[in-house]
Amino acid sequence: MRIFQIQSTAASEGEDLARLIDQGLPETGFVWISCTSDQFEAQLPAIQQGLLQLCGQPLLDLHVSDLLNPQLPSHYDYTSQYDIVVFRRLAAASTKSSRGEQASSSIPAASKGGPPILRRIDTSPVGFAVFDRVLLTVHPAECLVRDTYASKLMQAASTDVRSIGTRFPNNPADLMLRIVNLMVDGYLALRRELTHQLDHWQTELLNPKARFANWSALLDARLALHQLDEICEDQRSCIQDWIEAIKTWPETDRPGEARERELLQVRSRDVLEHIERVVHHVQRLEQSAETAVQMHFSAQSHRTNDIMRTLTSLTAIFLPLNLIAAIFGMNFDSIPLLHLHSGFWWAMGSMLVIAGTLSLVFWRKRYISRTSR
Repeated sequence: MRIFQIQSTAASEGEDLARLIDQGLPETGFVWISCTSDQFEAQLPAIQQGLLQLCGQPLLDLHVSDLLNPQLPSHYDYTSQYDIVVFRRLAAASTKSSRGEQASSSIPAASKGGPPILRRIDTSPVGFAVFDRVLLTVHPAECLVRDTYASKLMQAASTDVRSIGTRFPNNPADLMLRIVNLMVDGYLALRRELTHQLDHWQTELLNPKARFANWSALLDARLALHQLDEICEDQRSCIQDWIEAIKTWPETDRPGEARERELLQVRSRDVLEHIERVVHHVQRLEQSAETAVQMHFSAQSHRTNDIMRTLTSLTAIFLPLNLIAAIFGMNFDSIPLLHLHSGFWWAMGSMLVIAGTLSLVFWRKRYISRTSR
């Protein structure tokens, strides 16, 4: 568990929860309590007692279950004292897992094959309990997003804020949105490799000389992209509900608080725009995979039609020749040209003329022409 005290111009990392409870909240700023799912479950009584002492109300049992549920989709809920946001991340999967989180929250391609990039995307949920001056976050084990933002926060605290152009979060809601935005941008960094893999499959599917046999991986990729689309839609609905909840907050006469609320709304819309970019990209990849499969089968059907057209034309050319050969093969004594010395050459000549004429006619009608690729 990591505890941070954040003010408008400084940030510091505290020691433990017991010391924070004894000292109470600082006069200015707010407190960020960050823990993993295992730590939250093991230290739940102490955390609930700390929230009661610091904020006046602990978490409801239903919200505790939500924060500990690795299968819960992204959603938003609230009470009169705090807001609950559960946001499923799209990040590179860790090699370590806690309480089966990675196994239960990974996309289907992780167990069946599919592109390596899809096997590395972890969709574990991250929970946020947003109080007025306390932010409680529950992360999966080995959460890179939490560690990355904590390092960035400590780096900003150790240097001049104006020199690096970094502003500290104004309140727990602002910090929550920054962490969510960092999780969304984490998927945007993975999309190039995923796009490259699907483009490679499209090239193989549309290549007439290639024999594409990796159908199981392609179907797993389509299934994984479909689930990613559903996850992103839940993320967008969650942030939209959060934005609508901000609009219902009571108005304030203090200019500083009004400006903080406006900045919070702007940041919320910015996070929503990033999520919509992810949704658009996932849907485009899903449509590209579906289109590639349809174009592959269309090309195969077109190639089969070309082959059948050529075979039909050749059959039509040799059919009259077979008819002539069958007539002269009948067991009759009196057949015209049968007993002539030139009868064989007359038959062969007529067969060549008929074959040549039909070949020319079929060539002019493009029945036996080669289709350009």
